[in-house]
Amino acid sequence: MIGLMGRVTGRIGAGLVGEVMVHIPERLGTEAFLAYRATPGESLEPGAMVVVVEYQPPRTVYVEPL
Repeated sequence: MIGLMGRVTGRIGAGLVGEVMVHIPERLGTEAFLAYRATPGESLEPGAMVVVVEYQPPRTVYVEPL
C-alpha cells in the first residue's frame, strides 16, 4: 500500500477523516479507504492526487499530496 497513488473523493480536513480511491495493481482495481493527512496542513479537496505514506489495516491510510 505504501507508495501507491490515489485521488481524494471525500475532503480530508485538518484532523478529520476523508476518503481516497487507491488503484491497487495486485487486485486489478480501485478501492476506497478512509484517509487522514500524514502531516498537519491545509485540507485536501476532492480531485487532489495523493500518495499513501502509511497504512493501518483494515481500511485506513495516511496520505500526502503529490
